Amino acid sequence: MSLFKRGNVYWAYLYRDGVRHQYSTGTSNRKQAEKIEDKLKQDLNDSRFQLVEFDPDITFGAIAARFVASGSARPHHLYHLRFVLSFFSDVPALRLTKALAEEFRRRRRTNNPAIKDATVNRDLSVLRHILYWAVDEQLIAANPLARLKMAPERRIRRQILSIAEEARLFSAAQGHLRAMILIALDTGMRRGEITSERWEDIDFSQKILSVTRSKTPGGESREIPLTGRLYAYLSERHKPEGLVIVFHGQAVRIVKRAWKTALKNAGIRHVRFHDLRHTFNTRLMEAGVLQEVRMALMGHSIGSKIHSLYTHIELPTKREAIRRLEAWVNDQEQHLKENQHANAETTRYESNPGREAGAQTMEEEKPRRSGLGTSRQAEGRNRRDGAGSQSEAQAIAEVRGGEEAFRSDLAGSGRNAPKTPPRVSRRKLTDVVPAPDG
Repeated sequence: MSLFKRGNVYWAYLYRDGVRHQYSTGTSNRKQAEKIEDKLKQDLNDSRFQLVEFDPDITFGAIAARFVASGSARPHHLYHLRFVLSFFSDVPALRLTKALAEEFRRRRRTNNPAIKDATVNRDLSVLRHILYWAVDEQLIAANPLARLKMAPERRIRRQILSIAEEARLFSAAQGHLRAMILIALDTGMRRGEITSERWEDIDFSQKILSVTRSKTPGGESREIPLTGRLYAYLSERHKPEGLVIVFHGQAVRIVKRAWKTALKNAGIRHVRFHDLRHTFNTRLMEAGVLQEVRMALMGHSIGSKIHSLYTHIELPTKREAIRRLEAWVNDQEQHLKENQHANAETTRYESNPGREAGAQTMEEEKPRRSGLGTSRQAEGRNRRDGAGSQSEAQAIAEVRGGEEAFRSDLAGSGRNAPKTPPRVSRRKLTDVVPAPDG
């Protein structure tokens, strides 16, 4: 006997797979309690062998209503349901087909020609997810869109913030937005993770930030070492508890308007706040940080392999990655300053070329003038020493004449001629040719 009366109500005790389950019949009438007990046994046995009777006429709108009421819906589910329900709300779940899904895709493109395949894929992914939930809740027997293929998505270039754009953005941003930008660039955290971060989760003695609230389970409980500038910024504003990002004492959730205003004031092309996370990842990659370390810092799953579930990136490796990031950023800032200095010099030269040319002309004129003065001095000395030059020429002529006379006498006299030419008196030559000055 499995019926027992507790107070004035009968309770049914049933066993399934060796586990006892108890149910209240809600009645004090024994005959009615026995009928309820038989129904409970039948339902328990049917669920054991998955012999559940499904409602063939249940619509997708009814399934979506139960899905939202169950608390399983996430914000992106609610967003895409606005478009999905407008087309599939009154369609019975058993009549959902791939052809109907393609008709939905064409309808979306007709209403919005600029829509991308990726957006429609997200709509259909939410539709398929809710149908899988309905299978788990035994509302339908199978998912009719289980093998639905999504349209190929074109890869788009992710926007990356440069060092120069970062400096201009910091100058334009103020208050809580400036803090969020700094945290995103130096930690790679998501916007929701930043706005949910608390002072209690930051260890200033170890210079470590712990992410305790994340979009994905893999992103929670990860530790990120602080950069030098982020540590200095947070230390100046350190509080014992509470949210790190607040605006007038209230939590911050959406920064779309402030972000758009900061981009406009900084004169920067359109980038999303989430692109700061891509910038962090790209800078780590250019600094030579391994992919596994980058994924651990950003809260991505390590991979699909079995042994990858046990992979753990140690804290010293993360510190080395952040050190490389800081070194890379400092190097890029140094290059930026050098380029700005070189551009300033070029602009100054192009704006005032006459001054540079005049200076060069004066430099060239100096040796020209000095050469002219030297030649004039030489002419003066020659003019002053003119008599001496004429006397020297006469003395040389006399010497040459004596040598020719000697050769003539030698040819005429033969052996009786002297063997050496007559020596010219050094004294006479000295008397004729004046000694050089000094």
